[in-house]
Amino acid sequence: MSNVNYVSKETLESLREELNRMKTSGRAEIARQIAEAREKGDLKENAEYDAAKEAQGLHEAKVAQLENSLAITRILNPKDIDTSKVSILSKVKVTNIATKKSYEYQIVSEGEADIKLSKISVNSPIGRGLLGKEKGEVAEIDVPSGILKLKVESISL
Repeated sequence: MSNVNYVSKETLESLREELNRMKTSGRAEIARQIAEAREKGDLKENAEYDAAKEAQGLHEAKVAQLENSLAITRILNPKDIDTSKVSILSKVKVTNIATKKSYEYQIVSEGEADIKLSKISVNSPIGRGLLGKEKGEVAEIDVPSGILKLKVESISL
């Protein structure tokens, strides 16, 4: 898989908003905490100052990680998705061959994955196993409990 992270336009906007918030109000809040701790005296024995500086380091690491993620993120236009095969951002209805239960998943980027919303990561075992499958095909997926056989019932957006 390439290093490109494909997301929906809404997700990209959400990531940009989060980065902007972290760079503005997030940094301002940490600067305020450092200033407050600095006012309390000797910095060598000031646990609040040390904690605020550590929080600043963690915050900046998160900012850098988000910036790196945004650098490789691309919008995937739903018009460009081929629904003849399972691909990222497609919704796929599958039936577990063993239990005869049906499930519907949307294949999304790692950052968008949320099993409660039936959004699974393209990098998860099930996501990888379903990629490229066509309607009617059976995906045999190696999961911790053994081999999971899922039949692709339908593919949509």
